[in-house]
Amino acid sequence: MAMNPKVNWFFEKETPWRDAYLALRDLLLDCGLDEELKWGCPCYTVNQKNVVLMHGFKEYCALLFHKGALLRDPEGILVQQTGNVQAARQIRFTSAGQVHQLAAVVRECVRQATELELAGAKVVMKKTAEFEVPEEFARKLEASPALAEAFHALTPGRQRGYLLHFSSAKQSATREARIERNTERILEGKGLDD
Repeated sequence: MAMNPKVNWFFEKETPWRDAYLALRDLLLDCGLDEELKWGCPCYTVNQKNVVLMHGFKEYCALLFHKGALLRDPEGILVQQTGNVQAARQIRFTSAGQVHQLAAVVRECVRQATELELAGAKVVMKKTAEFEVPEEFARKLEASPALAEAFHALTPGRQRGYLLHFSSAKQSATREARIERNTERILEGKGLDD
């Protein structure tokens, strides 16, 4: 497939991962995927469906497979970014040499991911009801029927956002402070990022 000129700027900028990005670009284009720009990063698609995204961080650059949880991973190289990420998985790289060493494995992951996308495979996501409700928030909901009603009226995604935000605090005092800071937002029907 051809390089998309709209994406060239990403590969031309000076970053610690430039050589690795260029090696990954060649590899992904050789797999027959279309190159697009999404979320400010090169995204490789099939039939306009996302297969894999290339992005960089301070310590590494990565390929993010949107339905990576469905991929077979006999090499054990797919990484779940955090415990809250349900579908996506990364392959991380720290050099262009590593890209070349893992080329066969990357090609296999791309092949699987493309087949899954063409087949319309879906990752079964955990339901909002399955997320842990921190004890502090459960008490607050029980004490305030108006808050409980407002919270349950939020979209499932907004509910998950609050539950993840509250439960990610290690200390009870921090969880309580987060709950207190966001109570009015919940009553107003707003999500964490609204």
